[in-house]
Amino acid sequence: MLFRTCAFFVCLLALTGICAEQNWPEPKAPAVPEADGYVVIPNAAVAPARNFNYRVIFDSTRMASAPAKILPGVNAAGGVVNDLVVGGVPQGMQKMAIVFHGAALDGILDDAHYRQKYGIANPNLPALEKLKGRGVELFVCGQNLASDHIDPKTLSPLVRVASDAFLVMIEYQNRGYSAMWF
Repeated sequence: MLFRTCAFFVCLLALTGICAEQNWPEPKAPAVPEADGYVVIPNAAVAPARNFNYRVIFDSTRMASAPAKILPGVNAAGGVVNDLVVGGVPQGMQKMAIVFHGAALDGILDDAHYRQKYGIANPNLPALEKLKGRGVELFVCGQNLASDHIDPKTLSPLVRVASDAFLVMIEYQNRGYSAMWF
């Protein structure tokens, strides 16, 4: 019995070492380098499909963990764009939007107002420019702006004011967009 237990643990340690030594390629982030990259997984059960129409709406409500980092919603959207680009999905098959509200509003401040608040350049703006350039629609909740008395002129001009984040989410989900929350 002791021999089998020892043999089991030796095999387990050997497998752990093999798994730890897996040489994964570096993630690729060709479209939005500020966001997470994509690693091609050989023989993946679900992988980017070139003939699939990807429709996603990102509900961005959380601020980044530090002012020098990008918003989780921006990172997620950029990461999905990187996934699809690396996977060879044509841009015409990628339909995405992000709606910002709550704590995420600070991440869409224009550079001057972000610097005033945090003392550094807004790290989200380069990623937002790239996302917008790839056709990702960017919205901010007008109800949130009104209730917090935020002047829309303090925000990045890349983002359009919608009447309400909830209406954006409802409309896009009814158009067949999958919802993701960050």
